[in-house]
Amino acid sequence: MIVNPETISKVIKQQIKSYSSQLDFSEAGTVIQVGDGIAHIHGLYSAMSGELLEFPNGVYGMALNLDEDTIGAVIMGPDAGIKEGDPVKLTGRMAEVPVGDAMVGRIVNALGEPIDGKGPIAADGYRRIENAAPSVIMRREVNEPLQTGIKAIDALVPIGKGQRELIIGDRQTGKTALAVDTIINQKGKDVYCVYVAIGQKASTIARITKVLNETGAMDYTTVVLSTASDPSPLQYLAPYAGCAIAEEWMYRGKDVLIVYDDLSKHAVAYRAISLLLRRPPGREAYPGDIFYLHSRLLERAACLNEEYGGGTMTALPIVETQEGDISAYIPTNVISITDGQIYLESDLFNHGVRPAINPGFSVSRVGGSAQIPAMKKLAGPLRIEYAQYKELAAFSQFGSDLSQDTLERLNHGERIVEVLKQPQYRPMPVEDQILILYALNNKHLDDIDVGRVLKFERDFLKYVDTHAPEIKAQIRETGELSEDIAEALDQLIAEVKKEYNYTREVPA
Repeated sequence: MIVNPETISKVIKQQIKSYSSQLDFSEAGTVIQVGDGIAHIHGLYSAMSGELLEFPNGVYGMALNLDEDTIGAVIMGPDAGIKEGDPVKLTGRMAEVPVGDAMVGRIVNALGEPIDGKGPIAADGYRRIENAAPSVIMRREVNEPLQTGIKAIDALVPIGKGQRELIIGDRQTGKTALAVDTIINQKGKDVYCVYVAIGQKASTIARITKVLNETGAMDYTTVVLSTASDPSPLQYLAPYAGCAIAEEWMYRGKDVLIVYDDLSKHAVAYRAISLLLRRPPGREAYPGDIFYLHSRLLERAACLNEEYGGGTMTALPIVETQEGDISAYIPTNVISITDGQIYLESDLFNHGVRPAINPGFSVSRVGGSAQIPAMKKLAGPLRIEYAQYKELAAFSQFGSDLSQDTLERLNHGERIVEVLKQPQYRPMPVEDQILILYALNNKHLDDIDVGRVLKFERDFLKYVDTHAPEIKAQIRETGELSEDIAEALDQLIAEVKKEYNYTREVPA
């Protein structure tokens, strides 16, 4: 073996040149108490609020309480392998999730890790789960409709792209069904959807994902999941993770719909964390920053102006009430943050009016600017007539001698209630909604038995498809209901009534 002294000296010189006297060090702390998913740590004096901490068993935590001598951290996973005296390292990173088109069609947990058995996600990048909301300068007016496919919502409580519309009501009144219908209705409309399940039963989520798969909605939907069996920190992080995934598309100029199901359970999870971190309790034992918890989340939904890509994020938060009490702490908080609410009532639901939307308590503060012209024209009179019917129906219970005008209003009101009924997971295109609402507004349904109104709706829409499909196409393209279309519809309605024998005498 021949030793070449030039080669050896060259290697030694190179090593001397690249030698660095800087020490590589990371700050470490010590666990002084652990339990219930919370760890109190001594040291880590340069930790930031919300920073990720690494525990010895590979589990991560997040610093939430920065006290004088200790740090209170939530553990994002099982705390079984963590004990007193264990070292904890700073990572220098904030909590983040993978984002990008690879997330479409996937089911992930609150940390963005796939749990659908389809393998790892090839993400475009990562995004912090906590981000500042777009400023006023970055936003523009909400004026484009987000069609839900539900007649009662699109007509009476319209939702615009970039709006926050609260769905509120007691348990088992159809809140989730409304949100899922809205997701299903976005098929073919180039809208990305994110469904965030917080503290739900795993069986409920399995049923919802099955419906989304069967209807083809998973092709444009991401499900972020934190079940009731997950620790509170993961339930707390889930909506922020879902929001970060949706934000990526919004800033790329896309339209996104995000559903938070539901924020009542989110508030309960945060209350549990706060009490375990020994933060002082306030009203109903919630911490003082419970309003900020939801306001910083919902304010991230926006309608961006063209300079910032023109993307939109529409949020549908869900809140569960107890015994219809919308004046409780969390419901009033979220109502004050959102741009309106859809109130679902148990009594209506139990009487077979589904979706069980109460038009008196439901409101959209964006209003008619988020409706196409034809719908705006029909929705105005409908809202007034529905409100008058509700009032008359309450008073007519006490009197038997009613005037002809009152009887006609009650008769028409019954048909309004009937038309606004809709089966679950069957959203209706906006042009179909306009056709049946036109028939309703122009009193064409008043001489049809209430029990046959929904059958007439089906027959009428099928008849239009067969004999005059250009009417639907024209409404879809222009959004207008011209006089020519109105005349054609009057004629078609008369033909359907005659052919299917719908006409009866109006009660005197």
